[in-house]
Amino acid sequence: MERNNKIIVVRIAEGIGNQLFMYANSFSLCNRYNYKLLIDDTSGYFKKKNRVRSFQLNKFLVDFTIADNNYKFDNYYKDIKRKFLKKIDLFKHKKNFFIEKRDEEKQTFYREAILDRYSNLIFLEGHFESENYFKEHSKEIKNNIKINTNYININNKYIDILKNSNSVSICVRQNRYSEGKTKNNSKSIEFTKQTISYINDAVKFIKKKIDNPKFFVWSNDFTNLRTFFDENEFTFIENQHNKSLNDFYLFQYCKHFILGPTSFHWWGAWLNESPNKICIRPKNINPSNNKNFWPENWISI
Repeated sequence: MERNNKIIVVRIAEGIGNQLFMYANSFSLCNRYNYKLLIDDTSGYFKKKNRVRSFQLNKFLVDFTIADNNYKFDNYYKDIKRKFLKKIDLFKHKKNFFIEKRDEEKQTFYREAILDRYSNLIFLEGHFESENYFKEHSKEIKNNIKINTNYININNKYIDILKNSNSVSICVRQNRYSEGKTKNNSKSIEFTKQTISYINDAVKFIKKKIDNPKFFVWSNDFTNLRTFFDENEFTFIENQHNKSLNDFYLFQYCKHFILGPTSFHWWGAWLNESPNKICIRPKNINPSNNKNFWPENWISI
């Protein structure tokens, strides 16, 4: 059967890191099973609680096709219809909804996707936050995920500094549980403290492995971070224009990574092509519900 007769519509949601996981998984599935990929860029963002984020894949040089409106569930009426169709789908022999499954602890984990029991039209929903879903297509995906230079400063002052030093990228995600909300602030503060404690241990490890390392700090919120990191030793990357995209763009110039517990930084490290790069990740902090979030070859501290 021709690929054009078999369609996967992937529901994109949340921030850049999550969007890239969703894209990479669906790209790999389509190539493995000869489906055409359509991107649903609106259904994950129409609800008020989701508007703190926005669709960002169109800022990358990713070749994709936006799904027609009849393949989207991007208003409250369509969303009710979607929930109804998903219930019916449970009883169908050839299913239309491929939903990332959770275990009894409500966590996800890598499992090979087999589409034998699915129809020629599949609605794909889930985060799929593990390289195992798309490792076989790593080369193509890395070639696809390049930021459109119209959105970045190609003369960014940090580029030469990162390129000409033993640069180590550090990322601190603040407001993990309170971004766009007013609750769970104490939980977010504790998450930041755990992250910084892990980073301090990772910095000690890096200093034993690398000559004259230079540490660079990225964050979604720099409030109070200077109380934890001495500016004589740590350089703060504070892009002002198109911050997220310019932050992401700079990751490619780093030599090594102390991974923050964030999918945004995960992708920066995974896409980075620096030879002999060291990637350190937290042993006891997982920002994802997926048990297989961290690549096996990254050093655990």
